[in-house]
Amino acid sequence: MFSILIPTYNNLEYLKVCINSIRKNSKFNHQIIVHVNEGKDGTLDYIKDSNLEFTFSDQNIGMPKALNKASKLSKKDYILISHDDFYYCPGWDEELINNVNSINHKNFYLSSTMVGAGQVSFDAGQTVDTFDENKLLNNLEMIKTIDFQGTTKCPGLIHKEIWERVGGWSEEFSPTGGDDTDFAMKLWAIDIRIFKGLGKSLAYHFGSITTRKKDKSLFTYLGNRGNKIFSRKWGLTINFFEKFYLKSGLDKNKNLILTKYEGPLKNPSKKFHYYFELIKVKFFIIYLILINFKY
Repeated sequence: MFSILIPTYNNLEYLKVCINSIRKNSKFNHQIIVHVNEGKDGTLDYIKDSNLEFTFSDQNIGMPKALNKASKLSKKDYILISHDDFYYCPGWDEELINNVNSINHKNFYLSSTMVGAGQVSFDAGQTVDTFDENKLLNNLEMIKTIDFQGTTKCPGLIHKEIWERVGGWSEEFSPTGGDDTDFAMKLWAIDIRIFKGLGKSLAYHFGSITTRKKDKSLFTYLGNRGNKIFSRKWGLTINFFEKFYLKSGLDKNKNLILTKYEGPLKNPSKKFHYYFELIKVKFFIIYLILINFKY
């Protein structure tokens, strides 16, 4: 069914949980492709012993380049973009496939709902050592939420032809930060308007483990850098694009906005508030030009 692309960087214990959950909780058979960054923690040996398909780099090349390398091995019609710190819950793939079948064309971006460090709060443990699988599975019906509008997050499903048409993940965002919203913008630019998060397809997320385990401030830095790259590239900020075009993003308290899915998105209504916010965006872009920000 899917070619599941999983970049990993010395994150073996989480990767094992991720792959085991795919094998255990998927209704259909999928192609798992891992990109191993460095792998000095035993990841490379584990991948080989598990007979998994993989690509390899001897240093960390970041998520965009890793995804693009792994995608070259794809043999399926659909590509699923994944992190290595997901636990895929039972039924996750069936719900995605049901939606693919109901849409009946290739122009969409679908995602599962991230539970834990994601769109829905639920604590089943923040690390592999504290992960309570039974607690999570016993509460799945309670956790399930609405289908929501404007998703840009992983696990994300895209038709392989669309992936190739937009050139995969944009490598100028390497190692990460802003790359997911950039991918959504590339889809928007070719008139894709279905960005749908599925409330009954769940993946527990331990939460940017690879990025944060080295330096918590790195996560913030990469996000800020990604927004600057996005702004110079597209003439809009990430927040502006998500708010006015995707009907998603963050509220004033930095909480994720989940708006009920009501069909394909339309071009934004360009009223006073739109133009007022756009002016602020343009001043920000002028600032980036004045400081000679490059990527």
